[in-house]
Amino acid sequence: MIAGWIMRALAMPIWLKLAGAVLAALATFAGGARAEPVKIWSSWVVPVSNLPSILFAKEGITRHNGQSYVMEAIRFQGSTAMIGALASGDIDIALLGFSSFSFAIEKAGIKDARLIASEMQDGVPGFYSQGFAVAKDGPIRTIEDLKGKVVAINGTGSAVDIAMRAMLLRHGLRPRQDVMVIEAPFPAMKTLLAENRAVLIPNVPPFSEDPELKAQSRILFTTRDAMGPSEISIWVVRQRFLKKNRAAMVDLLEDFLRALRFYIDPRNHAEAVRIAADFSRLPAAAFDSWLFTKDDFYRDPRGLPNLDALQANIDQERREGFLKTRIEVRKYVDLSLIEEAAKRLP
Repeated sequence: MIAGWIMRALAMPIWLKLAGAVLAALATFAGGARAEPVKIWSSWVVPVSNLPSILFAKEGITRHNGQSYVMEAIRFQGSTAMIGALASGDIDIALLGFSSFSFAIEKAGIKDARLIASEMQDGVPGFYSQGFAVAKDGPIRTIEDLKGKVVAINGTGSAVDIAMRAMLLRHGLRPRQDVMVIEAPFPAMKTLLAENRAVLIPNVPPFSEDPELKAQSRILFTTRDAMGPSEISIWVVRQRFLKKNRAAMVDLLEDFLRALRFYIDPRNHAEAVRIAADFSRLPAAAFDSWLFTKDDFYRDPRGLPNLDALQANIDQERREGFLKTRIEVRKYVDLSLIEEAAKRLP
């Protein structure tokens, strides 16, 4: 039987054999291309609030993950730590704030940095602004009372750090000369304040919703007081990565918009709270009153940044001595991908 099959194959017209070989090669090539989604390394700082931490938690929304791309997200203590990783290629998407974005351009020299989407904005009227907390019954009643004391931040050069320093300067205090600044991860801030190891801490959600911390502290000032409306989490990618992987990045941004709109839809609040609680291993009560509501940071459903606010933030940094040169924000923006992704949605 085998011998007969071989004889029939040998008797085939040569053009038919060649056509079959070409079709088989094309099928193998196409199959190989589909089997290799682009690997994208992203980043995050604050659990749940930074969407990459829970981007794929709701099944059926992120349709392209595992198809055209596969995304992995790495946690950092602050956005400034992402700058080196973005420069070296260890991450592809850095979730930067207004300050770390400007530092990436001026200090790290990443001239091909491109802002492609906005995730969170602070200080938008009617929405939440991140506070700086002091002990409720402690001695700090005014910003001037911070002189000679220890204050805490999550990372040097972060939006938290710059907002704190801007407010100190406005009240005649020199950061790191008139106050002692220490760094700590956000989960440790409550302990620092309770043990009097720092008299001022950044109070960011979900940690700001801790009932014990609420009972023991009060807000001295907010980021809105220091900076006005500000971009505190923007997606930044290097242009060379975008050129090589544009199609996959548009697919990722489409999935990002689908997930974003799911989470901010009030009809999905209970499920969003459950996802947040499962991911963070905190009780649902830690999220129910504020998450993805007007008591949370503002999230533009189109993923678009407020470029005027971002320019004002960076101009203020320069006026207060944090930057040497004026950065023209729009030179470092490419919103064509998020706009293309948005056109695919209803």
